[in-house]
Amino acid sequence: MLVYTHAAQGEEPSELTDSMGPTLAAVAGPLEGIVAPIENELSIGRAPSNRLVIEDPSIGERQCLIKKEGEQFKIWDFESNTRTFVNGLPAKGLTLKHGDHIKIGTSLFLVLLHPEVGVRLCSVQLAELVAQSTVQLRREEALNLLAEPVTSTPTPVARARRDLNALLKISTALSSIRGLAALERPLLELIFEVIPAERGALLLTGKDPEEFESLLSWDRLRGLDCSIPIQVSRTIAEKVLRQWVAILSNDVRDREDPAKPTDPGRRSVLAVPMVVFDQGLGVIYMETKDPLVRFDEGHLQLLTVIAGIAAMALGNLRHVERLESDNRRLEAQISIEHDMVGDSPQIREVYRFISKVATTDSTVLIRGESGTGKELVARAMHRNSPRLAQRLVAINCAAVTETLLESELFGYEKGAFTGALAQKSGKLEVADGGTVFLDEVSELPLTLQPKLLRVLQEREFERVGGTRPIKVDIRLLAATNVNLDDAVAAGRFRSDLYYRLNVVSLTIPPLRERREDIPVLATYFAAKYSAKIRRRIVGIAPEAEALMMQYDWPGNVRELQNVIERAVVLGSTDLIVPEDLPEAVLESDQPGNAALAGYHNAVTRVKRDLIIKAVEQAGGSYEEAAKLLGLNANYLHRLIRQMDLKATLKKLT
Repeated sequence: MLVYTHAAQGEEPSELTDSMGPTLAAVAGPLEGIVAPIENELSIGRAPSNRLVIEDPSIGERQCLIKKEGEQFKIWDFESNTRTFVNGLPAKGLTLKHGDHIKIGTSLFLVLLHPEVGVRLCSVQLAELVAQSTVQLRREEALNLLAEPVTSTPTPVARARRDLNALLKISTALSSIRGLAALERPLLELIFEVIPAERGALLLTGKDPEEFESLLSWDRLRGLDCSIPIQVSRTIAEKVLRQWVAILSNDVRDREDPAKPTDPGRRSVLAVPMVVFDQGLGVIYMETKDPLVRFDEGHLQLLTVIAGIAAMALGNLRHVERLESDNRRLEAQISIEHDMVGDSPQIREVYRFISKVATTDSTVLIRGESGTGKELVARAMHRNSPRLAQRLVAINCAAVTETLLESELFGYEKGAFTGALAQKSGKLEVADGGTVFLDEVSELPLTLQPKLLRVLQEREFERVGGTRPIKVDIRLLAATNVNLDDAVAAGRFRSDLYYRLNVVSLTIPPLRERREDIPVLATYFAAKYSAKIRRRIVGIAPEAEALMMQYDWPGNVRELQNVIERAVVLGSTDLIVPEDLPEAVLESDQPGNAALAGYHNAVTRVKRDLIIKAVEQAGGSYEEAAKLLGLNANYLHRLIRQMDLKATLKKLT
């Protein structure tokens, strides 16, 4: 791994050393996967003069500085518009702790003040060594450890007992290891107890299953004294990795010069694959040059079984580390500035909008379809505003009757109406100093709209039954899932109130316009409900994910959340599979399936004909057409939009 810091001209970034001190690890953003040492001072920003350069237009030329003071590290933010956050708090001289999350623009860093010191194992060199004769053993031939080897010589009872004890010890030891980095050295040491090798290596694959990404080794005699690299036969290692076959050879030599001084004599080699769930994870490679030691088929069989145990442990640890990495990224993402999940370009624009507008007192109108997360955006704006210490009061204008809504908003005086036995403060008064969020503001009755307009203009109102004006210091955020321009044109919403609400406007994209966020959201909800109902879910089957990617999600994120919760509750395996999804998702078109596509096209044509006929019978009224079809009017509007029927229906009316 390379440390990504700015170097002087002609210099290269330095390599991560075994004894590196406090560092920043990038877990999301342009530098994801890099580690940067903090040392005494670390400047971060867009300009090349910084020690840590981030190519992100949303941050400043010199964004922030981490500096050591005594035994502590503190962070300062130099930008007022694009703030740096530490665990959700603005970075203004905060003292950093091990495990803190730092959010800078679209980047997310993990603070590691006490990184684990890595074990400096011997280096590995892939060499052109050739085997003159080999014995090959496929995985299925090694399933029964006690089976007699191919040779006629029987395995001694003592050796079988020793091998079984070794397997038990290895299995127990590997099952107790929690970190991937902590697995490699104990595995090699345990193998050396039962295999008479002088040297050994673990060759692990990475993103490319056919290439070695990690090469780790151990020398029985020199231990950590690794001045001479261990040579591994490239031909044998690649054959084992690609064909998943274990190889034994007691006659491996240098291809160019078998007798050269640096490689005297022959060597014996054992090489076995590590395979789990039909995925090759790497190769265990053991060798010796001792002429008195020759590996036999018993050693090959034993090492093959050990590799199977190690592969299972390695696969589980890799999976856990991936989940933990995703979880850290998601948790940090949802705890720093907002409660939203996603990293698509569309949702990043929403994040940028929040960062710019949150610190102001401007009224914001949040537009978006139902279920897109309008309230989450409102909460994020309040959380990142100077009003954070005060209340955020949310009111759903569509959930309360007109009479009650007036009382809820403005409060009432004692005796204002029957049942008003005492004075009550309204939501606007309670929110003094904080933020008021009006959801579904389009449903605000016409009789209350002038009163809300007065609040926006004068920041004052009167309680129901009262005559004394009450001054309030509030910020107003409003949300709607309907087109207010149409509502104003239809006389259902006052134009002057609309203009006062629409000072700054944000439209949240529907889920179908940011499909790359669907897998991330689905995984997040699966983990959430898996923990909630205590049912183990390890992931989502590719077939189920493909169906979700094809579905249009008319209910957006809220619908996806409900679908995943249903799948977790009703599913019977540790994966979410297509059978766990509702019929609406299963019926989404699947490319490549002509029969299914024909079925869905036929259903769509029938739906179109029914809608056109109903609207025609209703004289162009969508509400009446919805009644004729037995549908909710909002759902009919959505169907018309999805099927692109507006132009056709206009011709009928």
